[in-house]
Amino acid sequence: MIKEINNIKYLSTSEVAKILKISRVAVFQKIKAGLILAEKIGRNYAVKADDITKALQGTLTDNRKKEIDEAVKKVVLEYGKTLRLLGRE
Repeated sequence: MIKEINNIKYLSTSEVAKILKISRVAVFQKIKAGLILAEKIGRNYAVKADDITKALQGTLTDNRKKEIDEAVKKVVLEYGKTLRLLGRE
């Protein structure tokens, strides 16, 4: 549930974990590493709803993963021989 404090919307770490499809532990690790901006409110961390978009930029969607896989396959198909030769150097 999004909570609003002083007209700023905040999400709990559990909500962030659900949005990012990662565990709460992973959310805490990202907060500690500075990858997710969070504020300590009482004993808990809260993430501004606007900051979630920044955290999502580092997350690949399934469609983006598929695009990357297709691009890699195309490059290997077209330049596989050249890549193998470069790998020997």
